Amino acid sequence: MAAKETLVDATRSIRGRIMGPRSWPIWELPRWLVAFISLVVLADVVVLAVGASALTVHLRDVALFGGLLACCAVTVELTRRVGENTGFVKDVYATWELPVAILLPLPYAPLLPIIRFALTQWRILKAPVYRRAFSASAIGLSYVAAALVFHALIRLAPGAASDPGRHALVWMLVVAACAAVQWFINQCLVWTAIKGSNPAVSIREEQFAREPVYNDLSELCVAVLVTFCLACSWIALVFAFPFINLLQRSVRHARLLKDSRADSKTGLLNAAAWEHESAVEVARAVRTKTPLAVAMVDIDRFKTINDMYGHLLGDQVLRELARTMTTLLRDYDRVGRFGGEEFSVLLPQTKAVDAFRTAERIRSNIAALSVIAPGAAGGERVHITVSIGVAALDAGDDRTLPDLLAAADAALYRAKRCGRDQVQMISTTRGLSAISSSAGSTSWGANAANAANSANGANGANGADGTNGAEGADGADGADGANGADGDTHDIRPPHEPSVFRRPVTTGPAR
Repeated sequence: MAAKETLVDATRSIRGRIMGPRSWPIWELPRWLVAFISLVVLADVVVLAVGASALTVHLRDVALFGGLLACCAVTVELTRRVGENTGFVKDVYATWELPVAILLPLPYAPLLPIIRFALTQWRILKAPVYRRAFSASAIGLSYVAAALVFHALIRLAPGAASDPGRHALVWMLVVAACAAVQWFINQCLVWTAIKGSNPAVSIREEQFAREPVYNDLSELCVAVLVTFCLACSWIALVFAFPFINLLQRSVRHARLLKDSRADSKTGLLNAAAWEHESAVEVARAVRTKTPLAVAMVDIDRFKTINDMYGHLLGDQVLRELARTMTTLLRDYDRVGRFGGEEFSVLLPQTKAVDAFRTAERIRSNIAALSVIAPGAAGGERVHITVSIGVAALDAGDDRTLPDLLAAADAALYRAKRCGRDQVQMISTTRGLSAISSSAGSTSWGANAANAANSANGANGANGADGTNGAEGADGADGADGANGADGDTHDIRPPHEPSVFRRPVTTGPAR
């Protein structure tokens, strides 16, 4: 009986895999993108079929293709040891695939990427089949275009096709032009699909940053060199492989170094990387006597969101906040995930008033967000708010990053105690504090306590200075009591304002 049930379950599993096309991941994409992917794959199949029908097989061509295929397969196995990178993958397979497109008949060009991606799917990581098929087709078509360009241009240099050694300069320039054509077509096809499936992906960061551009240029240059050497002698393949293996390891090392600095859930800088870069910026600001600000951003009632909707939705909230802050900040600002639901932001060359406005812009944009929680009735909208504490380093002041973090954390605690969904700020030299609430009101006081009092009014000094909280149920949250009932860690033991930021209050009109 047990054996029969096992057989039935196995049959259902196989039937579900074979007869469930409606559940394929490709149907989750926009219709135009599904059509685009289908068209690219179909075009690659047609080119391969037409070329194969007119192909005359020569033993020399098969031997060269087999040697390059063997090198490509070994490269796949070396990749398997460290695993395939997630997201946009950088590799060195062009060093084996460009010689196929240039030195062999046309049908070999789209064939090698198909075999390579099949090996990758089998030996490294099982990704959605449509992604592998599209990637193989896009690369195959780009190499077909490179081969056509090569055969068209090489005719303009008499004798270069038959004797590359004597026409090395012209021959290598033509191959380099073909490699550039292949790169351009491949990038256009792949990035059309990537942006169609995920518009939030930044082409500038993933493709045109310094490291990706350097890697692509290095790969194309080595590919041109390997192609030229193979055109002169096949023995070059033996000596080229160790060098290509070293290039692959350097590319992997750069990727691993980048991943070690990033937070896995949000893609922002992790705490260690953010603190290292921020410490350098603070030291530079002190040395050059330029202003700077640090902000601590904490999600309100994040524990409640996790408890009610699950940690998967909590992770989605973290990603949405990271995306929003990255969009609103400048390229040279530093934003990282400090830990849990807390984020840290460094604003170089930013005065106190501008830092406050930036923090308020972040708060208001996040307050306008809503994440859809899955449910039977189409999902429930989960609204998100954050509390932000800002510490501003005025020009000419001498402070360290720990001092700024302590001040920003004290301002964040005060924002939590005074009702959440607001921004509070401490200035390092003038003893000023600014506060902005979700109602849109902003006030500036002569010092931290006065600023908080001006925002809370009837709460009194005890509720505003962050030491005694509010009175019972009428406290900072209005209902949760003095410490809050939502489990926010910032409501448990609010710290005093750091002594390094206490300044004598001078009389004068409030700003």
